[in-house]
Amino acid sequence: MVEHYDSRSLRVSKHDLIGSVAAELRLLQQSFDAFDEAAAATLKLNRTDLRALDLLLAGEGCLSAGELSHALKLSPAATTTVIDRLERTGFAGRISDPHNRRRVLVAATDAARAAERDIYAPVGVAGAQALADYSLDQLATILHFLQTARHVQEDQATRLSRHEPDNL
Repeated sequence: MVEHYDSRSLRVSKHDLIGSVAAELRLLQQSFDAFDEAAAATLKLNRTDLRALDLLLAGEGCLSAGELSHALKLSPAATTTVIDRLERTGFAGRISDPHNRRRVLVAATDAARAAERDIYAPVGVAGAQALADYSLDQLATILHFLQTARHVQEDQATRLSRHEPDNL
């Protein structure tokens, strides 16, 4: 059941609401993680391969192996292994770069696009239905919050990546 908070009718402090938002964000992250795990299992992929497939599906075009390696934060050799596995599953293929014949690009296949429709499109539909009840102002606030939350997470990931574990 979804609880609705209205600070005007409840005696809830801002501190308490911030704590509730933080707790819900943790649960939301866990739900994303559980969904990704289920999607990976359904597609018979590991999580790294799923991340790579998501990157390939996100764009209209293709990515070079180097671009994929950089986005995944993997070595070139590890990225080659990921691409090989995605090719074996039929979700990605290597194609020649039409502008540079020495360069190879990686593209999502029609099978990958079909899997995207089967697995992720229903999430988009359900999400749009859930958001339909909100006003334009509320949606703008939600969007602003999500952008802020993403920036906070990116900043914190950068902070952690700059420190060695024993310096934390």
